[in-house]
Formats: sequence, structure tokens, C-alpha cells
Amino acid sequence: MSKPPLDPDVADVAPNEPALTAYDEQHVVTYVRLLQAEGEGADWREVARVVLHMDPKREPERARSAYQSHLARAKWVTEQGRMLRGTGSK
Repeated sequence: MSKPPLDPDVADVAPNEPALTAYDEQHVVTYVRLLQAEGEGADWREVARVVLHMDPKREPERARSAYQSHLARAKWVTEQGRMLRGTGSK
């Protein structure tokens, strides 16, 4: 796996495939940031603005949906364990 970008733009919805995707590999830093923010009790709106580059005031449904789907994917990736240990497949 090549070095992932530090602050990539995100799709409106994270992948939901049963295997790791190229999108997952590109967004590993995003996933880590989401998990850290959740662990710190950060407000989802601030996380959506800073991490996902979405404005929850202008587009609350889009921002909330993107936040929820990416956080769920981050948890899935972590639970699968393969990617964050550096053994994800392409």
C-alpha cells in the first residue's frame, strides 16, 4: 500500500463492500481522524466540517450522512484489522 493522502476529499457515502477498496486505502487517515474524534467526544458537525470538508449548516443531511457512513466504515476497517496493520488488499 502506498502512503495515503493526509487530507483527501470524501464521497457523500463511504464504500459498503465486504472487502477493502482503493477508496479505503486512500482514506485511512480520514478513518483514523474520525475514530479519534469520536473517542474524544467531538461534535459530529465539527468533525464533518474539519475532516470531511462538508458544511453541516448549509447541507445538514449530506454532512450527517457522510459522517455516519464514513465512521461506520472506519469501524468496519478497524474491526477487520487488515488495513490498519498494513495488510490491506487492493
